[in-house]
Amino acid sequence: MTIETPLPVTTGRLVLRAHRPEDLEPLLAYYGEPEVSRFLLEEPWTREDAETQLAKRLVRTGIDEPGSALALVVEHEGRVVGDVVLWTTGDTVSRGEIGWVFHPDVAGKGFATEAVRAVLDLAFGFFRMHRVVAQLDARNERSARLCERVGMRREGHLRQDWWSKGEWTDTLVFGMLASDRAAG
Repeated sequence: MTIETPLPVTTGRLVLRAHRPEDLEPLLAYYGEPEVSRFLLEEPWTREDAETQLAKRLVRTGIDEPGSALALVVEHEGRVVGDVVLWTTGDTVSRGEIGWVFHPDVAGKGFATEAVRAVLDLAFGFFRMHRVVAQLDARNERSARLCERVGMRREGHLRQDWWSKGEWTDTLVFGMLASDRAAG
């Protein structure tokens, strides 16, 4: 039996909700920027990329089996400012990975921190995950600091483990256990 994810999630300043077809333009506005895609595995989005990616996200509405995901748009005062995704890893729903992307116009306002904390609350509180990781390009200092701010521990630095955009890149791995979240 599938349990409905309690959406939308509201925080002090944000609304996290499922994707909608009308999110195409707002997503393209930031995913289309080279500055945003610099540390992502993909190039800046074209309109066609945005349509393909949005179609995938429209059905990622909860964690209920291995391979499932929860993709949420983050709104501030009705404007899409970013998105956060939580997905299962391996052959269980007890382990997950989290990722996020935010519009550069809102950098430094704490929106990513607020949104990631809310999704970690869902991961450990609602979905009862045991462990959540974040893997990121080691050059992405802002995301590394975000991981630390929300209480994730740096667990590894994988040297030149990913071929991305014509070069070998390092990956940082941050992790959090349910017991870490409960203690924090």
